[in-house]
Amino acid sequence: MQPFHVHPLPYLADPTVFFSAIRNAPGAVLFDSGRPTSQRGRYDLMSAWPIRSFQPYRDEPTAAFAERLRAALKSIGNRRPDEDLPFTGGLMGYLSYDFGRAVIGFKPQESAHIPNARIGLYTWALVSDHETRQSRLIFNPALNHQERKSIISLFQSGPTRKTDEPFTLDAKFIPTINYDAYENAISNIQGYIAAGDCYQVNFTQKFITSYSGNPWRAYEILRNHCATPYGGYINLGRHDAIMSFSPERFIQCSKGRVETRPIKGTMPRGRTPAEDRLYAKQLAASKKDISENLMIVDLLRNDIGKNCKFGSVSVPELFSIESYPNVHHLVSTIQGELAEGRDPINLLFDAFPGGSITGAPKKRAMQIIDEMEATERSIYCGSLFYIDTAGHMDSSITIRTLLANRGTISCWGGGGIVAESTAQGEYQESVTKIRNLLSCLERYFLTQSA
Repeated sequence: MQPFHVHPLPYLADPTVFFSAIRNAPGAVLFDSGRPTSQRGRYDLMSAWPIRSFQPYRDEPTAAFAERLRAALKSIGNRRPDEDLPFTGGLMGYLSYDFGRAVIGFKPQESAHIPNARIGLYTWALVSDHETRQSRLIFNPALNHQERKSIISLFQSGPTRKTDEPFTLDAKFIPTINYDAYENAISNIQGYIAAGDCYQVNFTQKFITSYSGNPWRAYEILRNHCATPYGGYINLGRHDAIMSFSPERFIQCSKGRVETRPIKGTMPRGRTPAEDRLYAKQLAASKKDISENLMIVDLLRNDIGKNCKFGSVSVPELFSIESYPNVHHLVSTIQGELAEGRDPINLLFDAFPGGSITGAPKKRAMQIIDEMEATERSIYCGSLFYIDTAGHMDSSITIRTLLANRGTISCWGGGGIVAESTAQGEYQESVTKIRNLLSCLERYFLTQSA
C-alpha cells in the first residue's frame, strides 16, 4: 500500500497568502482559524479539486446520503498514517440550515440558489499548525505522483501575492423585513412560549445588497477586521462564495473525544476599557442569558449523547465569557466519548442543525421558525465541516456568515427569543452581531454613486 506523503512548506500564520494560489480553483475550500488575530484555533486547512462531489438527491433520506459519504471515505482508504496528521484526506464542505429540515423529519426545502449540502472528497490538503508553527502539504495515497508534483509546484515558489481583483457593492445593506414585521414576529413567538409550545426560539432577519467582482477580495478585507477561530471560505464558482466568520464550534471529534461549544448570550463591546469590563460582567450575571445558555446545553447534551458512550457526556465549562471585536459571548463546553460502532457522520447528522440556532425543544422551535421567518436561511445556521479517513472531524455553526450568490450578497443576524425578551432589545442584538461585517464591506467596497 502506498504511504502518505508530507511535504514541508515555509510556515505562514495567515492562510490567505497560500489560499490565494487556489482561490478560483474548483471546489476551493479554506478552514480558517483566524490567526494571528484570533488565538483559539490551532489549524488552518485548505484544498481544491475534489475527486468527487456530493449533494443530496431529491427526496433522498439523510441516512442514504450519509452512507454515500461513508462509502466515499472508504474509497480512499481507512488506514491511519504513521504520524498523527491533522488531515489524512476526506470530506470537506457545507450543510445548509435547510438540509437540517430533512434531518429533523420535515419535508426538504431546496434553497433558491445553492444545494442544501455540497461536499467534496479531497485527497490532499495544505495544513498550518499554529502550535508547532508548521505548514505542510499532506497527500493521501489515492493521489498519484504527478498530481502531487503539480500541487507542490503551486506553493513551492513561496508566498503568493494577495489578489487585487475588483469587488464592489452597489448599495448599502438593507433588511428584508421592516421593524413592525420584526416586532410582530417576536410577539407571536412569545405567544407560543406562553402557551407552552417551547422555551426558546431563535429568530433571524436577513440583510442584502448587490455586488460585482470576486468575493475573495471581500474575504481578505473582512478577515483583517473580523477574524474568528471557526471561519472559512468556499468557492462556489462564477464569483459566488460562502464567507464565514463564525466564533462558534459545532462539533469536534478527535481520537474518539467529542466536543461541542454552544454560544448563547451576547453583549456589545464597550467604548472604553471600563465600559467593556462592565458589559462583560453584566453578561456573566445575566439571568436571561444564563437561562438561554443552559437550555441549549441541555439540548446539546442530549444531541451528542445519542452517539456517545453512556455516562461519558460532561460539561467541564459552563457560562464562560469569550470576547470578539464587536461582542462578548456566553459560551459553554460539552464533551463526551464516541460510542463503539458510531462515527463522526453519525455525530454531525444526528445533532444537526445545532441547537444554539434553533431553540428548544428543537423540532417545535424549527416549526415556529418556518412559520415566522420570511426568507430561507440557506447557509446561515448551517455548518462548514471536514471529516477525514482517520476519524478527525471539526465543524462550525455558520453564524456571522455571508453568501455571495448570483450578484446578491446576503447576511443574517438573529438571537434566541425567550419569555423575557423585548423586540427592541432582540432587534438591536441581531444588528450588533453583524454590524462589523456589514460596515466593513460598505466602508471598503461601496461604490461612490451608491
